[in-house]
Amino acid sequence: MTDPVPHLSAVAAAAAQPGQPDPLFRALDAAFAATLGHRLFTILVIHPGVKESQRYYTNMPEAYPIGGRKPITDSWWFQKVVTGGQPWIGKDYADVQAAFYDHELIRSLGCESALNIPVRWNGTTLGTLNLLDAAGHYDESQLPLAQVFAGLAVTGMLQVIAKR
Repeated sequence: MTDPVPHLSAVAAAAAQPGQPDPLFRALDAAFAATLGHRLFTILVIHPGVKESQRYYTNMPEAYPIGGRKPITDSWWFQKVVTGGQPWIGKDYADVQAAFYDHELIRSLGCESALNIPVRWNGTTLGTLNLLDAAGHYDESQLPLAQVFAGLAVTGMLQVIAKR
């Protein structure tokens, strides 16, 4: 794996830039690409008061546009990742198919595995960082670094939630 320290430093430095949270989220995208890798990267923000989730960032806006909101469901994925605050790894297309209604679109982008990391603050999940790539790309050894990046995303997520 690529040395993560320069990428962690770049994310921390991006948080100090004006125009937040976009510089922070772009830096997270670049850092994940350089360390863990991804074809598709999205950031989902949870709006619990209105029971909606919102895609706030994507590296593929044509396929996954920014801003769309959808109702929060009571799916097993939501219970594990959002309510439970646990990361989820989908190792192959069967896992992705079981978790996501848009699995066909995901597969059409060359993605058959996923790593979803909850971003948590004060015991609550604010949103998720979602990495998708070819089958078998993600495993448990990547969780510690992904969780550090999730910790660096907290301030950006808090800002998005405060703006709604």
